[in-house]
Amino acid sequence: MSKYVITTWEPELTGFWQNKGRSTANRNLWLSIPALALAFAVWMVWSVVVVNLPNIGFKYSTNQLFWLTALPGLSGATLRIFYSFMVPIFGGRKWTTISTASLLIPAAGIGFAVQDVSTGYPTMLILALLCGLGGGNFASSMANISFFYPKAQKGYALGMNAGLGNLGVSVVQFVVPLVITAGVFGALGGEPQMLVKAGESKPIWLQNAGFIWVPFILTSAVLAWFGMNDLASAKASFAEQAVIFKRKHNWLMCWLYTGTFGSFIGYSAAFPLLIKTQFPDVNPLQFAFLGPLVGALARVVGGVISDKLGGARVTVWTFAGMIGAVMGVIAFLPNADAGVAGSFTGFFWMFMLLFAGTGVGNASTFRMIPVIFLTERQRAAAGKSKAEQEQAVVEANKEGAAVLGFTSAVAAYGAFFIPKSYGTSIALTGSAEAALWGFIAFYASCIAITWWCYARKGAAMPC
Repeated sequence: MSKYVITTWEPELTGFWQNKGRSTANRNLWLSIPALALAFAVWMVWSVVVVNLPNIGFKYSTNQLFWLTALPGLSGATLRIFYSFMVPIFGGRKWTTISTASLLIPAAGIGFAVQDVSTGYPTMLILALLCGLGGGNFASSMANISFFYPKAQKGYALGMNAGLGNLGVSVVQFVVPLVITAGVFGALGGEPQMLVKAGESKPIWLQNAGFIWVPFILTSAVLAWFGMNDLASAKASFAEQAVIFKRKHNWLMCWLYTGTFGSFIGYSAAFPLLIKTQFPDVNPLQFAFLGPLVGALARVVGGVISDKLGGARVTVWTFAGMIGAVMGVIAFLPNADAGVAGSFTGFFWMFMLLFAGTGVGNASTFRMIPVIFLTERQRAAAGKSKAEQEQAVVEANKEGAAVLGFTSAVAAYGAFFIPKSYGTSIALTGSAEAALWGFIAFYASCIAITWWCYARKGAAMPC
């Protein structure tokens, strides 16, 4: 058996965890985080690229630009469905290496495509879909890390992996505007394009939006191959994992996580273009990266808070706060029919509150999932033999990991529906307000489900 495969893994045993488990788990976590951050960067790179395409000569409509922003979300979410089950089949180390290396395809592809304004729109659509490879990685990454940590620290571990991994969204929106201003790769990077804006022209290297990630992707893939581990106890066939489709709580958590992570990734994808369409005088790339940054850091904090207060309680209050923040966004939107110019300052700070809410909610809902499935399996094994109770824990970990991945797959469709909701709302009404009211209604349903099933006194599955 490979030296990278761990045959005995018992994180719930205090002695094992303190002597060996913690250091091994932390090593895998800290190699997982940069790989996941790169995946998010590639997944969300179009949120920055689309803002610059018209300025260098690409003749795309606003709706076409929203499509390019939305399609990575559609493909990423769909890939997550399959990625959810890959770690128990291939092993965490192998799959992290493979999935990270796959990011080279869209990163390099974008670098070449944007250098030629005659590149067809269908080619751009294909590249946008390929960026979904980055979106798929989250499901397998979270499932993998969940196996390494004991129940009491899953909130911390998943919060760190996802929260710092989510920073990739903020990083891409901060780094790309900087690296496209210079010929970072010299002659190897290709000739600049001329950006024309307000009658002035200057050279930019938009290809760096893709090329800049290539060396980091290669490094991360190599580190994953030589530094991570596969857990023998995490092995499971698709058929064994497919039992989650019969679990009621899998589907309920899909709904709730769509409200948190679906919102985070959807708002992140659309924020730059939404700013540009609603406040044309504002440079969106100066501000857009701050939203995902706030959301990612809030997720880290949310994991710790949820370990202490309980995931369900935190989730209820988070959705309530998100409703208030969306109402604030609506209040500060411009309204041409009413002669209201809107307030970018108010709009921006309401979105910062909204991003913070999505981050905390991401952590609290993911804290709920392993607790729910461990409790459910332990209840079923109560009064049975010690061997059966231990097996119940193993099964709970496998089911919980699969649900973590699958719920993230469903929720990732937010990266498609939120940008498209904005685009459709603006096309039909001239404003994004209708889409925002729809989000409020959805969050209200999430509060009702969380309170009734998990948070109220006497709930069937308190967590």
